[in-house]
Amino acid sequence: MVERTVGIVGAGIIGLAIGREITLRRPGTRVVVFEKENRVAVHQTGHNSGVVHAGIYYTPGSLKARLCTRGAAMIREYCQEKELPYDECGKLVVAVTPQDVARMDALASRAGENYVPGLRRVGPEEIREIEPHCTGLAALHSPHTAITDYVGITESFADDIVGAGGEIRLSFPVTRITETAGGIEVASGHDAVEVDELIICAGIQADLVAGLAGDDPGPRIMPFRGEYMLIRPEKAEMIRGLIYPVPDPRYPFLGVHFTRRVNGTVDVGPNAVLAFAREGYRFSDVSVRDLIGMARWAGSWKMAARHWRTGIKEMRGSISKKAFMEAARHYVPEIGPADVHPGGSGVRAQALDRDGTLVEDFRIHRLGRITAVRNAPSPAATSSMAIAEYVMDVIEGKRSG
Repeated sequence: MVERTVGIVGAGIIGLAIGREITLRRPGTRVVVFEKENRVAVHQTGHNSGVVHAGIYYTPGSLKARLCTRGAAMIREYCQEKELPYDECGKLVVAVTPQDVARMDALASRAGENYVPGLRRVGPEEIREIEPHCTGLAALHSPHTAITDYVGITESFADDIVGAGGEIRLSFPVTRITETAGGIEVASGHDAVEVDELIICAGIQADLVAGLAGDDPGPRIMPFRGEYMLIRPEKAEMIRGLIYPVPDPRYPFLGVHFTRRVNGTVDVGPNAVLAFAREGYRFSDVSVRDLIGMARWAGSWKMAARHWRTGIKEMRGSISKKAFMEAARHYVPEIGPADVHPGGSGVRAQALDRDGTLVEDFRIHRLGRITAVRNAPSPAATSSMAIAEYVMDVIEGKRSG
């Protein structure tokens, strides 16, 4: 007998991880997932780099730090259980300047507080032992950082939900959310479904869908396109695992890096360019409505005033392969513009507060029977199963949110 129905907006990895958690925690509850596309994992999940992060970067005590560590362990166990790809190829965070070394040592201290397993500092010789074609003054080696197939994991979560009696309603763009005496009506055009509780995990559209439920306009989602170059097969074997720069602490982005995929290909990227549409995967993708929405948000102008120089630098890399590869060649000099060709791209749904601050941590809002995941960029895929636990704890009053 069905006790209650819980609706979830968004069939990315977070929405489906939460749906799966509900079926485990509340047997007999019917889960209905509403997805505007004709398949799951189309947007952020489907354009993910595939990295299972170990928790090096995140502020100790933050949701990102806590949920990344637990989420990585859960993803590993789930992949083993379902026989999904999972490769602990390891990662180097490489310092190429004295300033990088100072920032790297601070990063190592932060990673220690986050209990990152096996992390150690290595010098130039050990860098070469781990990655023979990589150069640097020093590096942090994270041997347990892994790669996986997040689309495959998300599809498996969907199978788990359907197997437990739930439903994935594809091609169902949510246009209206109305609270009624008996529950919450979720509508797409003239088609409507009533649920007892609703969880919004709409990624790039999270603020707009939450607005349909009466949530605050802020934080606003800013779409940052990340573009990749694909290394030609004859050079791809030069990269054994993952090679990252020491990140700039002013930004939530990790910089252009080398990423081995579970299919054997190797990417270089991504950059971080403000897109002209929420789903602006190409430079030519422009949405007037989305641009107007960005322009009307006060935080957009404050962010632009602070970071316009960086924005121009990132845009330069977007239009010039040579410029794109300039930073990458500091780490692997033998791979240059002639060794890569344009690969895929993704759009990061980055929340922006009214004061122009890029929101760093995951952010979750509660509106009575409605819960909205308002900011969940990287490492959200790594943390997805732990985020699902956390969201359910918030709903059940075990955490304050």
